[in-house]
Amino acid sequence: MAGSPQTLARDLRAAGVRDERLLEAVRTTPRADFVPADAIGAAYQDAPLPIGHGQVTTQPSLTARMIEGLALSGDKHVLEIGTGLGFQTALLARLAADVVTVELWRCFSERARQNLARHGIGNVELLVGDGSGGVPQRAPYDAVLVSAAFPQVPAPLVEQLGVGGRLVQPIGTGGREEVVLFKRGLAGLERREVLTLACFVRLRGWYGYPDSSA
Repeated sequence: MAGSPQTLARDLRAAGVRDERLLEAVRTTPRADFVPADAIGAAYQDAPLPIGHGQVTTQPSLTARMIEGLALSGDKHVLEIGTGLGFQTALLARLAADVVTVELWRCFSERARQNLARHGIGNVELLVGDGSGGVPQRAPYDAVLVSAAFPQVPAPLVEQLGVGGRLVQPIGTGGREEVVLFKRGLAGLERREVLTLACFVRLRGWYGYPDSSA
């Protein structure tokens, strides 16, 4: 296996990540423990990796840009849409008070649960279901991170974001998106900044694209 958590953190710094708490979270969260067994050799490359069902992990530098956009402090209540195998979830959990994360595919959520438990990360509530509708019973959130693309932010996610909260989502149809930072103001959601361009899978669900069987 080439690389290590330390070399990945170094590469993310070189890519422009400046949040020292985030870089430390990368150093203390071995990505190799959050990828399929046949991808461990490439775990510390700054690249997306296939995880099955046509899904991939998010490229680490892209994950870092999205998390950095949320400007997390240790007291934030975070909603994540798209758990995957839990690497991004683990980083969020190390930077926030707690994380509620929703995954469409049950098999991914179970793997993520095992991966997080192995590292003693307990401030995460893992749910299986339609993330496009958020988790209203746990709202309001201080930050929302959406790891799938849709042309607009689903209305339930806007409603569940507290005033002053930040939301990051890929905006587009799936394939080439603007990853956009929004902030919730008194009058509603305000578009603040395009963080980067990237390719994402589509957001599936009632408030996204038609669901696929999980």
